[in-house]
Amino acid sequence: MIALTLAEIATAVGGRLEGDPSIRVTGTVEFDSRKVTPGGLFVAFPGEKVDGHDYAAAAVSAGAVAVLASRPVPVPAILVEDQRAAMATLARYVVDRLPALTVVGLTGSSGKTTTKDLVAQLLTRLGPTVATAGSFNNELGHPYTVLRADERTRFLVLEMGARGAGHITHLCEVAPPRIGVVINVGVAHIGEFGSVDAIAAAKGELVEALPADGVAVLNADDPRVRAMAARTGAKVVLAGEAPDATVRAADVTLSAGRAAFTLVTPDGEAPVRLAIAGRHQVGNTLLAAAVAHTLGFPVAELGDALSRLRVVSARRMDVFDRADGVTVIDDSYNANPASMAAALRALVGTGGGRRTVAVLGYMAELGEYEREGHEEVGRLAAELGVDRLIVVGDTAAPIHSGAAAVATWGGESVLVTDQGAAVAALRRELRPGDVVLVKGSRYRTWDVVDSLRPGASS
Repeated sequence: MIALTLAEIATAVGGRLEGDPSIRVTGTVEFDSRKVTPGGLFVAFPGEKVDGHDYAAAAVSAGAVAVLASRPVPVPAILVEDQRAAMATLARYVVDRLPALTVVGLTGSSGKTTTKDLVAQLLTRLGPTVATAGSFNNELGHPYTVLRADERTRFLVLEMGARGAGHITHLCEVAPPRIGVVINVGVAHIGEFGSVDAIAAAKGELVEALPADGVAVLNADDPRVRAMAARTGAKVVLAGEAPDATVRAADVTLSAGRAAFTLVTPDGEAPVRLAIAGRHQVGNTLLAAAVAHTLGFPVAELGDALSRLRVVSARRMDVFDRADGVTVIDDSYNANPASMAAALRALVGTGGGRRTVAVLGYMAELGEYEREGHEEVGRLAAELGVDRLIVVGDTAAPIHSGAAAVATWGGESVLVTDQGAAVAALRRELRPGDVVLVKGSRYRTWDVVDSLRPGASS
């Protein structure tokens, strides 16, 4: 964060200062007392089980110069009614004092974290870049990330999640983006939104927030995203495989699950051979390329830069090989029908004739679409020819029944009770050379992957 006095912070957030107004905050803003840095500001959130106010003194002892709190504490503090709202207000205060900063916002039903990571990797080559860590994209993670920016930061890359109308609008008010990227519109969180149209309306809040001199980077291959061009006064850049896309991929090929293509831009072309797995990464990469191109990344260097992109956030299409020749695709962080479909296609593409095994768990927040969404995933697994399907837990059982309903499928599906049973099944059945995908909506799905890592106990 930029250096600010306690007086400046108190004025910015409308808080009451209890301490020396001339003391300067020169470190990071943290709400975990274990992460406090020298010169930092500790945010004490109240809680039923853990109350941050109880750690105020410890935070100051660890180096914090003051605490953002909602009640008096025995150390210098700025008292506010709502710490989360105060963080958002402070984040906006900081952004407004960084005129050289370019804010890039990204949203979508799936692929947000991966695309955000790709954009950040490219922009780091252009200048100091701060980006959302993992999927910390909510009303707490957003200002927390913004407050990482300082006078040296040139690019701020922010992943934006939403669970209802107005959420993205609020995030855009905290850190107004000049570039907005919309990846796709799917059924993730449909249980909270009620319909795909409502999801599209919410995602489109990002492009509506862009200034007239801003840029909306839209997925040319998603009709609902493409239609958002009518909702913004900013310049529109289409990215995708559609022939009319501003930044597009031509001559896409796939080898061992990894794509190669010719990047086509208004300023020239460049060959790309992706190191990250999955055919769906072509679209994610094109969106990242469009952002980089917009910000002046030379096309002559962009092809090589795209080819060097890597997985950054944990458990998202992380591919590793074991000594016995088994290839594991760890995509266990989260799941929805669209990301499940992409991962299954990546599994089959990576397989290339090897035996394929998919360990799939429950997909959360699908509401009335829950059974249908799971059945569709099962049917797709069978139609793609996945050889072995291990479905984890009764809540995911429709995946099992969906696969079994495909009469032409030559594979086999089994429903197991929990992650431990899935691990046991894999240890019995895995053969050298198999390719294994593990994916689900958290719920410890990653326990299955970790049992497959080198050095895991048998």
